[in-house]
Amino acid sequence: MDQVLSDYLQYLRVQRNLSENTLKAYERDLSAFLDFVTEFWQLDFREVDRHLIRDYLAALRRRGYKSSSAAQQLAALRSFYQYLTQFGHIKSNPTLAVKVPKQEKRLPQVLSVGEAHVLLESIDPSTPLGLRDRAVFELLYAAGIRLSELTALDVDKVDLKFQYVRVFGKGRKERIVPIGEYAVEALSAYLKDGRPQLAKPDETALFVNYRGERLSQRGVQYLLDKHIEKTAIAKNISPHSLRHSFATHLLDAGADLRVVQELLGHVSLSTTQVYTRISQSKLKSVYNKAHPRA
Repeated sequence: MDQVLSDYLQYLRVQRNLSENTLKAYERDLSAFLDFVTEFWQLDFREVDRHLIRDYLAALRRRGYKSSSAAQQLAALRSFYQYLTQFGHIKSNPTLAVKVPKQEKRLPQVLSVGEAHVLLESIDPSTPLGLRDRAVFELLYAAGIRLSELTALDVDKVDLKFQYVRVFGKGRKERIVPIGEYAVEALSAYLKDGRPQLAKPDETALFVNYRGERLSQRGVQYLLDKHIEKTAIAKNISPHSLRHSFATHLLDAGADLRVVQELLGHVSLSTTQVYTRISQSKLKSVYNKAHPRA
């Protein structure tokens, strides 16, 4: 089984060009399922049927998994069993008879424009690390890029003269994202006075940690938590919240939905439309406060 899983992951790496983070998530999810099959049911992966898959998803829910996480697990299983079917390991895909768990439609948590300003202005740029932090969060908010895209950025992917960054999104798809004056100023200051004092001589990463190596995603979350604590913002904010805020603020200001889709790197417009629900909820709030018979 280990060889089959290894071959599948290599197939995803080569044929679908998935990132290492996505591959690790697939490996983790599939390994957990296969352990469940062999240890709990004492079956081979070829003997799995739709009933066992439903039992597994139900077990995840009992263990506190959200329906969105269970749906993600099912997606991983569907892809894996489709591969097994395609290459003759099994005759049919048992996951096709399993319904996707109904997901809760929660709106992403976002900062208000004022809160975004407070957060960014709270970062003291008087030290090399402060210059880095200011540049990190100015860029996240200015470009709306994913955390994984931010930490993967190299210095040569930033063009301050023409004010854009070149990022590689899901599936290694490249897109060019414009950035504004505040982000340009923060990046310029960091590249001039911050990064040279932090980065190792051969390091290509745009953002580095105190050891001079590429800043990790966990490191960015730690920095955000540290800076949020210094403000009066009482929200559970993650680096992805700045991406949500970016999209919401653009739409609130009248930006076209398809333009926002391109900036975010969404393949499907329906993915971007979640932000229209945020804007609609804001409109409803304003209506309730302003209309005499609301």
